[in-house]
Amino acid sequence: MAPVDRREFLQHGLVAAGALGFGMFAWSKLARQGAAPGMHASLGPLRPVPDQTSGLPILKLPEGFRYHSFAWAGDIMDDGYAAPGACDGMGVVADEEGVVTLIRNQELSRSSGAFGDPGLAWDNTGGGTTTLKFDTRQERLVESRTSLAGTVNNCAGGVTPWGTWLSCEEAPVTPELRHFGPELRQKFWYLDNARKSHGYVFEVHPEGESNPRPIIPMGQFYHEAATVDPQTSIVYMTEDRAPYAGLYRYIPDVPGNLQAGGKLQMLSVTGHAELNQSVALNVPMTFGWVDIADPARGHSPGTHDGAGVVAQGMAAGGTAFTSLEGCTFDHGLVYFTSKKGGQAEAGQIYCLNLPEGTLQLIFEAVDRNGFSGMDNIIVSPQGSLMICEDRIGLTKAGQHIAGLTPAGDLFAFCQTNPELAAKYKGHVLQNTAVTAEWAGVCFSADGQWMFANIYNPGMTFAITGPWHKGPV
Repeated sequence: MAPVDRREFLQHGLVAAGALGFGMFAWSKLARQGAAPGMHASLGPLRPVPDQTSGLPILKLPEGFRYHSFAWAGDIMDDGYAAPGACDGMGVVADEEGVVTLIRNQELSRSSGAFGDPGLAWDNTGGGTTTLKFDTRQERLVESRTSLAGTVNNCAGGVTPWGTWLSCEEAPVTPELRHFGPELRQKFWYLDNARKSHGYVFEVHPEGESNPRPIIPMGQFYHEAATVDPQTSIVYMTEDRAPYAGLYRYIPDVPGNLQAGGKLQMLSVTGHAELNQSVALNVPMTFGWVDIADPARGHSPGTHDGAGVVAQGMAAGGTAFTSLEGCTFDHGLVYFTSKKGGQAEAGQIYCLNLPEGTLQLIFEAVDRNGFSGMDNIIVSPQGSLMICEDRIGLTKAGQHIAGLTPAGDLFAFCQTNPELAAKYKGHVLQNTAVTAEWAGVCFSADGQWMFANIYNPGMTFAITGPWHKGPV
């Protein structure tokens, strides 16, 4: 295959949009509620498949698919530091001659020191990102290193059309307000030694950040995920907060230069102050946007509640959701998830149709112990919405990467193997197979490799196989 041009790939390829996409009107058939993901006829049942790295049957996949695990927590990276755990959001920022460059979030906190070189860290806190290069021809990891350190709870984020990663901190921390009491120690994830404020978006280049700088105008709040419209450079962002959270957009003053300043706004759905439980499926609702007057106000005055931005938006007429998680952009549509939304508080998926100016609820989970807690999402090469599960309920079943087709069918593609009882590199994998969430799903430029993370103990998977057989 000829080399893929990096800029063309990022603007028009699989990171930002599926090759086929859902289309503007594809959701008209969706009138059913979500249940457990079933078998897709063209893929067949899931079965345990040995990892080609460890030899362990960590995952269950359809017939013909195989995978490699790499960059496990504790592995020594090329910069000499141990790879961190808590692997969360991730994206492909480059794909050149079969070498895929991924930037992976590490959702770590505490203030006992940064991973990587402390001289290059924003603060002495534990979060950040790692850059991973996977050669799809050799089918192995060829490079790994720290690319951002000294941040907090880097949860999700998003790829930009110009080849960087937006790493989002889910932690509005302001050290100056530490005097409000010792109870804040646990609330702040033991960040009592933090020197700087947190709760921002950091832009990360593949080669790493030697002088990290938060993008203050993008707001200080419980940031979750981000996705960029390649035509306008507008960034859409979710907030993982309960009971009230906002969906935001950041309009940069200079397209492609987010640090140059811009306007932060919150979604306002006509006639709805809140959208969290009683929401009708597939009913278009009109929307607008309200300005956030002070994006840097992360807390209500005199408190450390982390509600400073969403409270401003609600006071201006913005609509509150709950626990927003993943988001992705595809041909004028922004899909985003509410992890605990819906009647069962088991999760919802919304579609924001920018050209039409409408919002619709397109999927709702009905069982906390079934497929629930929808998290990171992306549109696949064949046009299905691939969904990482972070289950709300407690069961002994492994968690899924599931797909939602444009016709509204929920299918199982990948599952952690609940029968796994093994150790690898010092990690006990039995609990991992049952309780660990999926995160960071993304695709190579040619659509032949899917990448995804298991959060705990922390590792990345590269999955390949007969994609032509199915809807992925």
